[in-house]
Amino acid sequence: MIPPAAGQGHPAHGPEHAAHRPGTGYGTAHTPADYPRPPDATITPAPTTYPVPPPAPASAYEHRPGDDTVPLEVRRWADLRKQVAYRSKRINTGHMVEADQRFGGREALGPHGVMLFFVSDAPAEPHGYRLHTAYRLWLASPDADNLPRLLADLDGVARDNIARAASARRRWHPLGPDGSMVNGGDMSLPSGSTYVGVGVSTLDSDQGRWYQLAHTLRDLPATGRRLSVFDLKGQAYVLLTDGTALHIDRDPHARVGVDGIRCNRTLDPDRVTYYNRHEHLTEDGDDATRAVWRHLGVLHHTLTAHLHGRPA
Repeated sequence: MIPPAAGQGHPAHGPEHAAHRPGTGYGTAHTPADYPRPPDATITPAPTTYPVPPPAPASAYEHRPGDDTVPLEVRRWADLRKQVAYRSKRINTGHMVEADQRFGGREALGPHGVMLFFVSDAPAEPHGYRLHTAYRLWLASPDADNLPRLLADLDGVARDNIARAASARRRWHPLGPDGSMVNGGDMSLPSGSTYVGVGVSTLDSDQGRWYQLAHTLRDLPATGRRLSVFDLKGQAYVLLTDGTALHIDRDPHARVGVDGIRCNRTLDPDRVTYYNRHEHLTEDGDDATRAVWRHLGVLHHTLTAHLHGRPA
């Protein structure tokens, strides 16, 4: 689905919609070049240990030997983790398809996007909640290509918006109407919705950087089987307010049963878990990966401190 051009109204977007074309002038959200920066245009390094909210006690979320029943709250969080992972895959797929269609044009998309996750009460749903996801995609630019800087700048914008609204005795919300951080997805929320996490969609993967891959698709010879955008991988990083960290490796050619989801918390509440090899997920990987986790953690802390437990 190709959304309306900038300046036109946005239709209602539900969870079934993937990433769409953001208007260049949407709302009052900043583009990367608009972000306030120190004169030397450097980023203040993220702390080695970022102040993410403390995780809930493991006993509240993990199924322990000897449990006769699994608490409903445990099932709800396990289900939410899976729903967030699958939603992130869909958004990442839509992000990649749209970026491929617009590659090389004046409105080419950058390789990274940010996702915000909220839940609302929905008694008719199996676990009593409904997941809502809003996201922001950026037009291609050197700033939009640097994911740690993008997250650091976005955190600065969020803190400025929070302070500005507080000085006017108002409450800022990332979905607007003032200082919106998003330009796609669920643009409005049911009353009482609460923030549960933030994530990143990126088109970079172990296959290579997005710009390399996009050129490769176009430079391959016309003979033989050509790769398409649907052959390319994508990734997502997510932090949730219960201490969950998720890494999603979207691989269109993965074997059946391999979902590419790594999580530091259980995804199966009925399975007795003695050891989780992804317990320290945010500390694993190379320097670039850990930098993404650090800056995402800082943004998550800012949003959690301001939004968590305060219904929209």
